[in-house]
Amino acid sequence: MENDLIAKNLAAVEAHFHSEAANEVDETLELYTDDIVWESPVRELVFRGKEAVGGNYRKMFASFHVEEFRCLQRFATEDRVVDDSVLTVVLTGNAMPDPPVPVGSRAEVRLLHIFEMREGKISRELVFEDWNVTQPAVQELKFNVSRFGAPVNAVCSGITLSYATPFPSNPQR
Repeated sequence: MENDLIAKNLAAVEAHFHSEAANEVDETLELYTDDIVWESPVRELVFRGKEAVGGNYRKMFASFHVEEFRCLQRFATEDRVVDDSVLTVVLTGNAMPDPPVPVGSRAEVRLLHIFEMREGKISRELVFEDWNVTQPAVQELKFNVSRFGAPVNAVCSGITLSYATPFPSNPQR
């Protein structure tokens, strides 16, 4: 019986990651209990109930493109599944709450999931994330460079612009 429950828990988490990868939010939600709690302590996020968790997933999936998902290890007990994975993403939008990297960045995310399980469903998903930018976002900056306020557009990647000498407020000719 114990091994059957462990296998059922592992299968539910495998289906969870498969549904996430396919951007199938409704299928993902079917794997949760009605009183699901989804939490990311690092980003200080907590969502309670399927509706709130589904809204979070829709915002996340609208905000990044997954390039690669690698499971490093996964193991289970009768009431827990632990998954240690690495995700490579490009942040493509800002719908996600508290995005940890600038839009346009490519990042490698180390993810540690602790799933609390009840009767083969996920009752709590605790997610620890460590985001590492592997390619900075390319940003377009708009600023004025002359006393006449002529706008200039610049595209930069990883360049820091600093304030130099201001133009005199009353230039002499």
